[in-house]
Amino acid sequence: MEEKVKISILCEFYGNLLTKKQYEFINDYYNNDLSLSEIAENNNITRQAVRDNLKKGEKKLFEYEEKLNFMKRMLNQEKRIEKILSELAKIQSNYSDKKVANILENVKKELNCLI
Repeated sequence: MEEKVKISILCEFYGNLLTKKQYEFINDYYNNDLSLSEIAENNNITRQAVRDNLKKGEKKLFEYEEKLNFMKRMLNQEKRIEKILSELAKIQSNYSDKKVANILENVKKELNCLI
């Protein structure tokens, strides 16, 4: 997974644990696609100060993930759900009973909502 995407996801999980500025800068940089210069200008600080805050915030996000593993668990859960959906599709294609087909379709819909 690309580093920017990883940090963006980690920010979703752990962003509230960062300082207000760290969260704002990470959100602006990774989710709103602002440059360091733009963030610095918006906050009347130097580009270096923005970079320092970003690096500290990123470090904290990775520390939280290392201890809590929310992102890792979520990604593993998504893989398992996709595998279950694949198995359901196999069953559905080999089964002709309408009731069972409807039940399988409902289960697939519910699982898709979890991804």
